[in-house]
Amino acid sequence: MISKLVLFCGPSGSGKTTIVKHLLSNFPELMFSVSATTRECRHNEIDGQDYYFMSVKEFKNKVENNEFLEWEEVYKNGFYGTLESEIERISSLGKVAIFDIDVEGGLSIINKYGSNTLDVIVVPPSIEELKKRLVARNSETPESLNKRVGKAVTELTYTNKFSHTLVNKNLDQSLREATTLVEEFLRQN
Repeated sequence: MISKLVLFCGPSGSGKTTIVKHLLSNFPELMFSVSATTRECRHNEIDGQDYYFMSVKEFKNKVENNEFLEWEEVYKNGFYGTLESEIERISSLGKVAIFDIDVEGGLSIINKYGSNTLDVIVVPPSIEELKKRLVARNSETPESLNKRVGKAVTELTYTNKFSHTLVNKNLDQSLREATTLVEEFLRQN
């Protein structure tokens, strides 16, 4: 049985990955929930650690077999999702799964697990700042940058569906706020 889940959601470039990595290094009871994706592996990523990288066909087969807790086609043939087996694996180890996922995926998990979930949406201080962060990654084509920014504009309209909104203007302050939220949540019965 799943007791607790910690979700940090937000648009690409919001800082959710940096926050989740910080939390993982400070809370031994947390374990990263590795998502599955059909996107290409970036040069600094490791299969099975950052994502489970798979083909579109493999991903669709898992969808047909109801192996996902949540999934979506974020971009044309760009699928992302959380495998049920990943959550079961983490829970069987006595750990609390922490997620670094997009907004739609987060909402699906909130709808399924409700009060057992600490749900936080991480947002940039502005769309312009988000664009700067994405460009600084040096991993986006002009087309993918426009897609990500367009998706972010939509995702930011969902902040009212999350229990907590963390505006990531100052990273040190955001890390402190995230740490406090997780500490309080883990202390609850």
